[in-house]
Amino acid sequence: MGKDFHSWHELKADIDSAEKRPYIHEREIWFCHLGVNVGSEQDGRGKSFLRPVIIFRKFNNEVFWAVPLTRTDKKSKYYYNFEFEDAVSTAILSQIRLIDAKRLSHKIGSIPKESFNELKEKLKALFP
Repeated sequence: MGKDFHSWHELKADIDSAEKRPYIHEREIWFCHLGVNVGSEQDGRGKSFLRPVIIFRKFNNEVFWAVPLTRTDKKSKYYYNFEFEDAVSTAILSQIRLIDAKRLSHKIGSIPKESFNELKEKLKALFP
């Protein structure tokens, strides 16, 4: 079964027309409308094309760097595992991207400070 780009483009038009953006803080975890993407880029899931993301760096009230999450336990320098809500979540470091806050659906929590600091160090290590 192929990817449903048509449904995503219809929803994306609605998201883009939203007038308000939620107020966000770094370290927060939100469900985000990531949509349907090309190749191995992380997609959202379900009819709203949602995926949890960490607000990694807020640049202003409109845009931020997001790190997508998965429940799949991965072990490599491109992933960071941490405890969240009594389960292991994995940040997909290689998929960090700039996101407009209009894409955010709802907040689900915050990554602990110690884990966030470790995440920062793991991301820094990826840069030459």
